Order: sequence, then C-alpha cells, then structure tokens
Amino acid sequence: MRIALGIEYDGSAFSGWQIQDGDYPTVQGTLEIALSKIANEKITKCQVAGRTDTGVHASEQVIHFNTSADRTTRSWVMGVNRYLTDNNISVLWAHPVSEEFHARFSALRRRYRYVIFSRSIRPSFLRSQVSWYRGELNLSRMQEAAAYLTGEHDFNAYRTVHCQAKSSVKTVYYLNVSQQGEYFYIDIEANSFLHHMVRNIAGVLILVGTGEKEPIWAREVLNSKDRTKAGKTAPSGGLYLTHITYNEKFGLPQIDSKTII
Repeated sequence: MRIALGIEYDGSAFSGWQIQDGDYPTVQGTLEIALSKIANEKITKCQVAGRTDTGVHASEQVIHFNTSADRTTRSWVMGVNRYLTDNNISVLWAHPVSEEFHARFSALRRRYRYVIFSRSIRPSFLRSQVSWYRGELNLSRMQEAAAYLTGEHDFNAYRTVHCQAKSSVKTVYYLNVSQQGEYFYIDIEANSFLHHMVRNIAGVLILVGTGEKEPIWAREVLNSKDRTKAGKTAPSGGLYLTHITYNEKFGLPQIDSKTII
C-alpha cells in the first residue's frame, strides 16, 4: 500500500529534509521514526516532492511511503502526530494512492514563498522564520525586476555551483513581490526549481530593492548564465515550500494555504 502525506514543518530545528551521515536531526529521519511506530514496521526511504535545505520551512510538503500496515487516514494523521513530540513537524492529511503516484516525479508545479522582514532593529520574534534586512526596500523596483524572470529561461546564474540538475532551464509561471507593513513577500511558482534558485532570486531582488542595483540587472544576471554575476544567496530562514500541484486524478486533500506569517 502506498500512502501520501501532507506535512508542515519548522525547518530551523533540522539539517534539511534528507537523512545524512552523522547525528544530524532531519525531517525525514524524525518522520520515519514516528511512521514506523504507527505502522508497527520499519518505514524507510520516504519520497518527497522537494528536498528542503537546512533551515528551510514547509507549510505543505508532500511525501509518500510504502507499507503493509492497514490504517485509516485518521490513524496515520493523529497517530503520527502523537509521536512527533517535538512539535516541529505536523501531519496535515493522509491519502492512499496508487503505485503510479510519486511525490517528486508526479509533481506538476511547486510553489515557494520567501519572507523578508525590513526593519532597522532585528526581530526577537520569528527570527528563524524570516529573513531580516535592516534597511528600507522599494517594492515597485523589486516588482519590476521580478517581471524579467517569469517565463521559460536558463536559470544557471541563479543556482548554486553544487546543483546537480541536468538542465538549468525552468519555467516560472509567476513571480510576485508584495508588501504588508514591514514584511515583504516573494511568491514564486515553477515547474521545478534548481538548488538555491529561490534564495538566489531573493538575493537579487533585495539588492534591487535597496537601490544598489537597477531592476534590469535581474535580467542581465539571467542572460549571463554565470552564478558569479549575481549577489549573495539570501538566508534560508525566510524560505517556505507552500504548495505542490498534482493531477486531480490522485485526489489529494491538499490545503493550499496562503497564510504564512
């Protein structure tokens, strides 16, 4: 039996999604321990829609795992949450799926939100959930720069040198920058993402927002296909994986929450 789960987590407590060598806390490792207790069998190799790095959060990550245990969807949700005692991970929903479903390869689109807190004084609250910028940012400049990055492009300049993706060509369906008081939100949806792609885009947009770079610079970086032409990678704490789009035939009870901070 194959089960899909929707989960949310605060990534500040983990060294990313994937289990690693050494005694590092990971979302995958913590979740598989709880799943194994409910299934009464060892659950390993959970597959995920998108691997998140150290400090990156998710409001609705999607995973799947195989099991011989027969449990109700309520048991998977409530039971696993009971064993996730540190409260940094919560199972939102569970749904049985066919062998055809794969959390990563069946995904059609992925959506992220990057949250910037713009204030001269550092935040005491949410300090691990936002990216703090101590100066002022100009929303319209950031929006102008973001417009250059929508559509299908080679995003080689916006990925880390350690990225292992075979192709750097991705389609960005939308890239929107908005503001609510001291909070700036970068919302981006694409067919898939390169390693650090969102954080590198955020780094470019921040420099444009400060006035240090002109909006056209975002396109110049893109056209260069050279990572060294861009700015610094923005911190991980402001990044959230918010939604994965799948074919409706799988019937996943997704939440698609847009309320993050």
